[in-house]
Amino acid sequence: MFHGNYGRIAVPRALLVMMVSIGVLILSPLASLAGPATPVAYNSVIDPGNFVARIDDPYMPLVPGTIFRYEGVKEGQPQTNDVTVTADIRMILGVPCVVVHDQVKADGHLIEETYDWYTQDRAGNVWYFGEASTSYEQGKAVSTKGSWEAGVDGAKPGIVMRVQPILGETYRQEYLKGEAEDMAKVLRTGSSVKVAYGSFDHVMVTEEWTPLEPAIAEEKSYAPGVGFVLAVSVKGENERLELVEVVTPGDATPAATPAR
Repeated sequence: MFHGNYGRIAVPRALLVMMVSIGVLILSPLASLAGPATPVAYNSVIDPGNFVARIDDPYMPLVPGTIFRYEGVKEGQPQTNDVTVTADIRMILGVPCVVVHDQVKADGHLIEETYDWYTQDRAGNVWYFGEASTSYEQGKAVSTKGSWEAGVDGAKPGIVMRVQPILGETYRQEYLKGEAEDMAKVLRTGSSVKVAYGSFDHVMVTEEWTPLEPAIAEEKSYAPGVGFVLAVSVKGENERLELVEVVTPGDATPAATPAR
């Protein structure tokens, strides 16, 4: 939920190399095509000693015990989405990853359940190390498509939130060829957005997509101190999802709506 979802852009031919303190993400030359262009090679070098078991990036704070509640519509069908930051830690490639539990419901019935695995490097970048996702129909599990774990079957982690977002930067959020290839581009910073939970300034907006579904595009908004607050389809689907409630750790009632 936090990292996911789709869109596309045309990227000019270039060599993009992202150097971070914990390793190297390499995107090889991109093709100059009229349609979506995607890297033909990708690698990430992980040093477990350069990761920490907390996620406090201002645009994606994941404090254990926090529950984010979203409501929206997908293809005319109302849906709810509860995202719980658990206190569980999953070790992947020697790196401690925070486990986030994501449940999507339609008409009160569970249609998708995901356990996402996030971590943060010492520089402050938030990484995505995989997910265990299950789709349901009439209460029965029918598919685990989209599940992956870094280090298994060639899957590689990606960055989902840079500590200093760079306008126009394109980056991989995950990589398992043919299964998990989400990418993102920073479109705007300093934006304002209003959702059911409140109004926010200094919002970062990204476009997110996957080459596996090139006809689908989505814009996502992230508010400082809160995280993901809004997703709106901009191509291929009719979908909107917005933050309606935040329950903080140890609080039986929703967090107060922030003042602008």
